[in-house]
Amino acid sequence: MTLATLSQVLKPALKGGYAVGGLVTLGWEDMRAYVDAAEAENLPVILQAGPSCRAHTPLPVLGVMFRHLAERVTVPVVAHLDHGYTFEECRIAVDAGFTSVMYDGSRSALEQNIDETASIAELAHEAGISCEGEIGFVGYSEGETSRGTDPAEAARFARETQVDAMAISVGNVHLQQNKEGGLDEDRIRAIEAATDVPLVIHGGSGVPVDQRQRLARTSNICKFNIGTELRMAFGASLRKALTDTPDAFDRVQILKQVEPDIMTTARRVLRGLAAD
Repeated sequence: MTLATLSQVLKPALKGGYAVGGLVTLGWEDMRAYVDAAEAENLPVILQAGPSCRAHTPLPVLGVMFRHLAERVTVPVVAHLDHGYTFEECRIAVDAGFTSVMYDGSRSALEQNIDETASIAELAHEAGISCEGEIGFVGYSEGETSRGTDPAEAARFARETQVDAMAISVGNVHLQQNKEGGLDEDRIRAIEAATDVPLVIHGGSGVPVDQRQRLARTSNICKFNIGTELRMAFGASLRKALTDTPDAFDRVQILKQVEPDIMTTARRVLRGLAAD
């Protein structure tokens, strides 16, 4: 088994000048494609169970699925809870065998976010796993507006919570379908000057590919979360499969046609974050 904690894959990334893909999962076929993509590229991968995934499949089931997939490959695989919103949700993930939990207290006041994240980091560390927190709010395309990360608050957050990775808001947006945005590199450098905790970009699909690649190699950003880009590839492939085989009705057979395209996209994403 190559199951790894978040810290075990991000510390080498920070030292080696690359980033690891946090790939957002929704179902068995994409999870399997992501792990196979990582194996093909000989790169680590972080399987992420976000709120949409958890609404479809219970955490205890997801834990078994992630751990089973880690047994199939030789590269490190992180079983990661993405955007946990309560202590109880994080506790269930720990009990279900996840190797990393991300607590999102970014909508809360700073003091509350620090206190709650610190308690979950303690829970995770006692279980021998990792914890990611978020300081500064990352908004949503056509939804909530972002609130950028203050470097001084980031330093305090990292110090007082003892998180293993810190998600920051530096121009990134969740669910962005194009790559017309861009990250605020001056803010990133200011955060780097204040703390050496590995940094995480949520909403990585909206970041221009060349900037994503460059920052993966030249900054403390060690994890890019990629979801929308992969979902769009899945949707396009599924529509083509249904168009090409209009009489098809067997779910397994249809998704067999889609899985190679997801794997191809995931390979490209992971390769783009790797070291030169």
